[in-house]
Amino acid sequence: MSEPDSDEADWSDDTAAGFIEPVSMEDDPAELFAGDAGTLDADVRRVLVQLLRRKFLLAEKYPAQWRTLLENQQIIESRLHDLFVRLVVDHDRGIAYKQQVRSAELDVPILLKDDPYNRAETLVLVHLRTVFQRESGAGETSARVDIEELEQTVLTYFDPEDHNLARGQRDIRKAVERLATEGLITEESAGRYRITPLVEVVLSTEKLTELNQWLRERNEVTS
Repeated sequence: MSEPDSDEADWSDDTAAGFIEPVSMEDDPAELFAGDAGTLDADVRRVLVQLLRRKFLLAEKYPAQWRTLLENQQIIESRLHDLFVRLVVDHDRGIAYKQQVRSAELDVPILLKDDPYNRAETLVLVHLRTVFQRESGAGETSARVDIEELEQTVLTYFDPEDHNLARGQRDIRKAVERLATEGLITEESAGRYRITPLVEVVLSTEKLTELNQWLRERNEVTS
């Protein structure tokens, strides 16, 4: 009996060893959608999108995504770096956020636009940060505020010549809504909020001191 062709012999050996015919791209089970050229798993892609869409990723609020981030931090950082965006992971506070890379030596296209806080949001943030710092300094593990107490305090920062109390309260409540959406505060019950460690990231001690000094000087001028 004649010997099989060498190519046929190699193919038979490969088949016996467990090799299978390559699957076409259209039938590749790793493909998430038609024409998908991505290489990341679906869960990792979701974390990457979450980081791009939101200002912060909180371990407390999204524990599953936080674990995925830590397990795939290097590849996620690589994808963000391709966009000139830096990833910051604060393990102690359980917070991850992104920063726009800026360089005087390199022409960097700006992807992340600054979305500054308005006047009411900044004033609410100053109060939240002050309460958080005070409670942390006293050894408390958490800090909370009531909406009524917050309103009363923040309204004292407003222009004393502005007697439209309803408008001031409305601005403050809108500010609270935005800060809650971003994760700086969490509503535990109606009108009662827990301040998250995120306020330390958004408003550093140095910036808080600067703003408090500005508020004191402003109050002295208007008093």
